[in-house]
Amino acid sequence: MTDQSYTPPQDPASFSNYRAISILHAHFDWTINWEHRTIGGSVAHTFEAHSENVTEIVLDTSYLTIHKVAVLNPRTTAEVVLKTHVGERHPVLGCPLTISLPNALGSGDRITLQIDYNTTTACTALGWLKPAQTASQKHPFLYSQCQAIHARSLIPIQDTPSVKFTYTAVARSYLPVLFSGLLTSEPPLPPIDPKVVRVWRAEQPVKIPSYLVAIAAGQLTFRPMGNRTGIWADPATINAAHAEFADSTERFVAAAEKIVGVDYDWGRYDALVLPPSFPYGGMENSNLTFLTPSLLTGDKSLVDVVAHEIAHSWFGNNVGCANWGSFWLNEGFTTYLERLILRELHGDAERSFSYIIGKKALDDALREFKDQPRFQQLEIEYELGEDPDLAFSTVPYDKGANFLLYLEKVVGGLDVFLPYVGAYVRAFKGKSLDTKMWKAHLLKYFAEHDADASRKLDSVDWEAWLHGQGLELPVTVEYDTSLADAAYALAKRWEEACNVPEKRKFDRSDIVHFSSNQIVVFLEKLDSCHDTLPNELVHLMNQVYAFDESQNQEIRLRWYAIALKAGAFTDRAAGWVKNKGRMKFARPTYRALYKVDPSLAQQTFKDNEAFYHPICRAMLAKDLALA
Repeated sequence: MTDQSYTPPQDPASFSNYRAISILHAHFDWTINWEHRTIGGSVAHTFEAHSENVTEIVLDTSYLTIHKVAVLNPRTTAEVVLKTHVGERHPVLGCPLTISLPNALGSGDRITLQIDYNTTTACTALGWLKPAQTASQKHPFLYSQCQAIHARSLIPIQDTPSVKFTYTAVARSYLPVLFSGLLTSEPPLPPIDPKVVRVWRAEQPVKIPSYLVAIAAGQLTFRPMGNRTGIWADPATINAAHAEFADSTERFVAAAEKIVGVDYDWGRYDALVLPPSFPYGGMENSNLTFLTPSLLTGDKSLVDVVAHEIAHSWFGNNVGCANWGSFWLNEGFTTYLERLILRELHGDAERSFSYIIGKKALDDALREFKDQPRFQQLEIEYELGEDPDLAFSTVPYDKGANFLLYLEKVVGGLDVFLPYVGAYVRAFKGKSLDTKMWKAHLLKYFAEHDADASRKLDSVDWEAWLHGQGLELPVTVEYDTSLADAAYALAKRWEEACNVPEKRKFDRSDIVHFSSNQIVVFLEKLDSCHDTLPNELVHLMNQVYAFDESQNQEIRLRWYAIALKAGAFTDRAAGWVKNKGRMKFARPTYRALYKVDPSLAQQTFKDNEAFYHPICRAMLAKDLALA
């Protein structure tokens, strides 16, 4: 049980001295230089000291050019330029920026500093796209991805989820600019003229961590979906995006509010469909979720990604981890709530079906980390300067969600567990915490509210769940398989056909009534129960079911996993993955291709290297032994 004075230890992924003094508010004043692919201008940080005799501020930076740091004092026009020192570059953490203060600060004292700077072309947060890489192919595009520790390459900042702050922003650009906040200047989107630079403004009145600072700019248009929801996209994509998400987005927000019992705090919920180089399925940037265009299937089968990002409005964005070692508090709770949203709208079986799909992804991730067993843990103790991107996988999502599902069952079901979930959000609203604080609150809550449930929690093997390694969960969690049974049965038929040619009697009607997710489960089950299908059977499967032509990218991902093991469809897989920036698709497909045709995998990546966001590019280079 933690005491009231406990605070999480220093974040090992940050140089900043945020425990002594931290950012309360930031004002970004930026100009986008499309020609040189940089952002220049300033940030004005308002700091508050938390201890006595604070004489310096240390910020995180990476690949930034710092021009000047000065005190902002509204009572005088005199400029006080401060002494600064940019430290030696660390290969992961970047460079510490140390600012000497003019006077020592005491606890509670505040100071506002303006830092003039610009990004460089080495910035790891920004993706710059040529017109040909966008849907309309008329104008360039810019977007950011700051999670986990890339905000420091966009802004000199305390780049740790332990620090939360509000912000205001101004950006100058001839193309429309959006932020992870509320637009405060909403000019009608005028005809784009490269000679006319416009000013775009936004504010974020809710405190957020640095990784949620986001910017996107390009040829964009907007379509409302509900009173508080809307969709942004390229004009060539907006109709498909609106059709895909309009029916579900508001219902997801309302369902989450009902389940958690805490209102949506952020005012508006809008989403932006990005070009295909975006490295994630979605990114929960506050007020403006970034989405991959791979979700635009036309049949709305992948909209649960939006449910996940909406769930982050409570877990991660509001109540969030204090360091990346407790990242599962963000993603485990979010995945747990996402699946409760599916239950609220579609029933218990749909919730279990989502757990079944997630379990296969979890099994794959645990196997991928067999030589790095630390990354199989829910809570990871990172070493100083270790890159949290290296551990990115479905482990915090699905192992975390299974842990919470298990705890739900232990204490007596949803009627007992959901009141705790709401109490947890209310207790830590707007705060950052670590796993130790979470566990202490959980035990305290049930000790005070439900003695029977509290006794039942004594049976939990906390060490096995939080720090256990290996390929299995500490406890087998049972799911309702009713939506998966037909997919399992079809997988069994194909497995039997491997050795009995006369059983190779298949027809398109086998899957005509399957949902897209049932097809995914069929392919995953077949992949997990049979190491390698015979090459001729892979070709027969495609002849019958035409998976190689599916518009659902989740199906294509699983199909190529099976096909590449058999050494089949290598050219088709390479042609598909070359423009898939989403790491969920790119990394496993490149790795599978590399196993059967290393030269094709490496050459495909080299030919398309500039397409990928810097985060994805770095991961793929490692996967393909090119870094």
